[in-house]
Amino acid sequence: MLDRRKLLSSAAAFGALALTRPKLLAGSGPDVPHELGLPRRAYGYRSSFERHVVRSLSVGQHPDTGSAHTPLQDLYGVITPSALHFERIHAGVPAINPARHEILVHGLVDRPLIFRMKDLERMPSVSRVHFIECAGNSGGEQDGFPGNTPQESHGLLSCSEWTGVPLSVLLEQTGIKPTAKWILAEGADACRMARSLPLEKVLDDIIVAYGQNGEAMRPEQGYPVRLVVPGWEGNVNVKWLRRLQVLDQPTMTAWETAWYTDLLPNGKARQFTFVMEAKSVITRPAGGQRLSGPGFYEITGIAWSGRGKIVGVEVSTDGGRSWQKAAVQEPVQAKAFARFSLPWNWNGSENTIASRCTDDTGYQQPALEQIVAARGLNATDHYNGIKWWRIRANGEITHA
Repeated sequence: MLDRRKLLSSAAAFGALALTRPKLLAGSGPDVPHELGLPRRAYGYRSSFERHVVRSLSVGQHPDTGSAHTPLQDLYGVITPSALHFERIHAGVPAINPARHEILVHGLVDRPLIFRMKDLERMPSVSRVHFIECAGNSGGEQDGFPGNTPQESHGLLSCSEWTGVPLSVLLEQTGIKPTAKWILAEGADACRMARSLPLEKVLDDIIVAYGQNGEAMRPEQGYPVRLVVPGWEGNVNVKWLRRLQVLDQPTMTAWETAWYTDLLPNGKARQFTFVMEAKSVITRPAGGQRLSGPGFYEITGIAWSGRGKIVGVEVSTDGGRSWQKAAVQEPVQAKAFARFSLPWNWNGSENTIASRCTDDTGYQQPALEQIVAARGLNATDHYNGIKWWRIRANGEITHA
């Protein structure tokens, strides 16, 4: 039989310990282990054992320019965590107070209007999963500087769930004049990044987005508001959106004349090559990794297309002599990542592996040789060739 006096004494002692526990935890860091685990957190953070999963940084001609590459080889599924989403910065990251931010819509409209963030948040919204890819992603594969890991070769690429107002909803309120054919989108960064977009795309699926993966987007992703232009090159997804001008023709900004054009062998340049074609890459096993020995491994990676949905992915484990159909994880969404996988038994011999995908327009991802034959060596934007990984007999994996 329990001694009631001892029981009450033990309970009081435990209660005293519980009351002093917050003092013991006060000032301790997030990675310091505690007897009963870590304290509650107002904003969650990842385990200290995952600190190696980070973006790689490159600096441009000025310290406030450059890019950050997503560690594709370390990710699962199809959604890129917001903190690991790639970024390309042309003129620093502005600090914008959303309570003061405005978007002007003017030009060939019936009623020029200014929209504030509180106006956007009361309008009909959508949430859709879409990838964003820099036009220059993988360009080094063509011009002799191939990436040795998925992060190096394909890391200017990410996929998020974006929430916001369809751009067509804003234009319904301003009205559009019959002569309107294009729209200029301008950002609030120091260089006033601006791109021209055809009205057909504007009225189709462009989002004026303020949310990313369930919360407000990060400052380097355009906080408080940006354009998401599904399937088109990253540069047109204007961040820190401040102005939309409706026009009868493109404005020919520096970003669509001197930059983001494709120089062809005949000396002419392709312009307004917006769409990012079907593309895929194996992320595991891949460059920078090492197989521990012969046996079973799952080959997995991602595929995407700026024209629509991925309908098939094939994998070669013998240097292209044969191709096997990989499983594509459902649901497959338009202009978004699709995760594929293939069970594989490695026999321990040296080999090369790769993937190629097909979208619902019938377009199949080409080989490097096909791209060079069509475009030459100068047009490195929009490169979407097949990526090969070499697996050596010791398990080491490198670019092939």
